[in-house]
Amino acid sequence: MSPKFSFSLLLFSLLSTLCAAQGGSSSGGGGTVELWCVAKNNAEDAALQSAIDWACGPGGANCGPIQPGGPCYDASDIQKTASYAFNDYFIRHGMTQDACNFDNAAALISINPSHGGCKFPSSKNRSGNFSGSTNVGLGPTSEDLSTSSYIPRRWIYILMAINLLFPSLLIL
Repeated sequence: MSPKFSFSLLLFSLLSTLCAAQGGSSSGGGGTVELWCVAKNNAEDAALQSAIDWACGPGGANCGPIQPGGPCYDASDIQKTASYAFNDYFIRHGMTQDACNFDNAAALISINPSHGGCKFPSSKNRSGNFSGSTNVGLGPTSEDLSTSSYIPRRWIYILMAINLLFPSLLIL
């Protein structure tokens, strides 16, 4: 084995390991992603209303903006109303996956749901971290997202560059 090939293989292995180790973490100092907790499109209106009542009552969410006269008030769109309440609860209660469940009527997204004068704060606005889990008053979810991983885009680009450059290093 030539020294250039050995060095290239070692460098590739080290960088791949580093990228894999960084890619499995969504809460470290690496790439941060803004998250919002919103109502699922397929959630029943009755379930959304029940979850809004809980979030704005015992849940302690600030539902002032979705009250009549508020910037997010829209009596004709329960999805938007629920999304604001869910997101406020999510931000106030640790930004965990369990804080965005609402009996499986909510989901985390990375696309800003703000509309018109209604601005949704994101997980990044509070602490920049997204972590662990805590119990929410509406019970556990059957969906376990704790094993899913987020790979920051910059690591994907680095891996792509390495994979493109690695064959040329072998030729040298």
